[in-house]
Amino acid sequence: MQQKSPNPIDKHIGSRVRARRIMLGMSQERLAEALGLTFQQIQKYEKGVNRIGASRLLHIAGILDVSIEFFFEAAPGRRKDGFSGDSVMAEFLASPGSHRLARGFIRLKDDEAREKVADLVEWLASIC
Repeated sequence: MQQKSPNPIDKHIGSRVRARRIMLGMSQERLAEALGLTFQQIQKYEKGVNRIGASRLLHIAGILDVSIEFFFEAAPGRRKDGFSGDSVMAEFLASPGSHRLARGFIRLKDDEAREKVADLVEWLASIC
């Protein structure tokens, strides 16, 4: 029997759940506990293997402190009118190491240090 592959929308929503959870420094176990689920169920949601129902997605949005629209931003099949800040942010959050960079940047309290980090990242991007 052929295994069914995850729906692209379910994968997208799951990746957005994962990105936001990581950005907040929240473990799968903690999210699962807040939802009354196992961490394995969270893993399935994040991979898009299991579809997240509307009421559960609304509950997840509340826990992760985002609007429900957050999960659908830059979703496959949606009309794109160029790059929005949200789609760029979604791409960033889905990339490896982004959570470390975001957490470190947020911990910087000095505005000048933040500006220097931003300059460094822009410079590195221009030469790579």
